[in-house]
Amino acid sequence: MALATGMRVPARALLRAWAWLPGAALGRTEPAAGGSGGVGVRRFGNQRVLVEPDPAAGIAVMKFKNPPVNSLSLELLTEFVISLEKLENDKTFRGVILTSDSPGVFSAGLDLREMCGRNPAHYAEYWKAVQELWLRLYLSNLVLISAINGACPAGGCLISLTCDYRVLADNPKYAIGLNETLLGIVAPFWFKDTLVNTIGHRAAERALQLGLLFPPAEALQVGIVDKVVPEDQVQSTVLSVMAQWMAIPDHARQLTKNMMRKPTADRLVKQRDADIKNFVSFISRDSIQKSLQIYLEKLKQKKG
Repeated sequence: MALATGMRVPARALLRAWAWLPGAALGRTEPAAGGSGGVGVRRFGNQRVLVEPDPAAGIAVMKFKNPPVNSLSLELLTEFVISLEKLENDKTFRGVILTSDSPGVFSAGLDLREMCGRNPAHYAEYWKAVQELWLRLYLSNLVLISAINGACPAGGCLISLTCDYRVLADNPKYAIGLNETLLGIVAPFWFKDTLVNTIGHRAAERALQLGLLFPPAEALQVGIVDKVVPEDQVQSTVLSVMAQWMAIPDHARQLTKNMMRKPTADRLVKQRDADIKNFVSFISRDSIQKSLQIYLEKLKQKKG
């Protein structure tokens, strides 16, 4: 995305902009249609990611749409990166709001079906897609704000941590955290680095070892989210925050963001192939495959 001169965008203007979007309420979609007030809004996206752009406000809402729990399948990861790249290549857009189209869940994280009972080539392809999503989000020049309107464990938490700001709906069921150890999985170093950069080393060490999922009040206290608000205030809060971030000149904000984040991203870039090999080796272990199979079977029984 090209550097552009920042311009102040009043929060009320963004609120009007959101109102133009079809299905503007978080977690709700309607058939695409032209916007009101003479402003045409064309939604785009694909089967698993819905994008609701508003060029007039310079923002877009990206919604995970992979029910029932927005698992990060290979298809969703691929579609998300394509949609994000489309927005980044359009100089019209300066900010993106990430949220969910599925009531009660932001994203349940990595799709365990992509990691169980497949061949090593598939595991490598899947992990490369996970890396790519993280790198694109973590280094994005866009202002990224998470409107967390549901449970946000594991990979869902990782996505939110790549954002510049996180707003969590105040619902005791909407816990957030990197809980990989509960499944017998070790969070990769770049998951760890992202969490450490957000909440500090000691808090991250404890959270990662215990696989903690923080309810809203605790999430705010530890700093894994920036604000907790009632569910009916998430939309207005996110837009107010977006206005604050978009009031900063893009070139200064983007260069500062890159300065803060590039060293962390470079660690993965330099070790990307080795990280894929480590993942494939780990996930292919009989003990890990057995644990994943047992967990998936329990999920099937719950659905039944």
